[in-house]
Amino acid sequence: MYHRSVPLLPLLAVLVQALSGASIDALQAPAGTRAIVFVFTSTDCPVSNRYAPELRRIAEAFASKNVVFRLVYPTPSESADAIREHMAAYAYVGAFDAVRDPRQSLVKYAGATITPEAVVVVGGRVVYRGRIDDRFVDLGRERPAPTQRDLFDALTAIVNGKPAPRATTQAVGCFISDLVR
Repeated sequence: MYHRSVPLLPLLAVLVQALSGASIDALQAPAGTRAIVFVFTSTDCPVSNRYAPELRRIAEAFASKNVVFRLVYPTPSESADAIREHMAAYAYVGAFDAVRDPRQSLVKYAGATITPEAVVVVGGRVVYRGRIDDRFVDLGRERPAPTQRDLFDALTAIVNGKPAPRATTQAVGCFISDLVR
């Protein structure tokens, strides 16, 4: 019996763009990665921008636990230069990688509809999708401090080998524009 060596292909590839313009698979991560956190954001969503300090704190807390953080810019009109400026202005450089999703392939895969919305993927499966925390009750209505830290709690459970306490929560923010269904 003759067997040919066939290269193993990923079961699923979700193509996005690096800021250089090159196509990359959003679901690929370094060996040993426990989870990939995608945070859908926009350069001009005020709710997204208010979350920058909290997102940096979460990324810092979990980076040493083999969790990869990526900012996803799904609005087709946002240029790589505008994204680089946004990353610098909100001190994301070094804590997050940034990708563009102009065809909204990752938006569709993850089921994201809002910026900011966090999606945690483990082994190619979405295990958490929703808000970062409950600080924003509604557009224009903000608590002084969150009472639930949904993304932090989900990641804490995941790195401890447990499921996220709640797999889905409702994000509050700006609708992803130009949503292609």
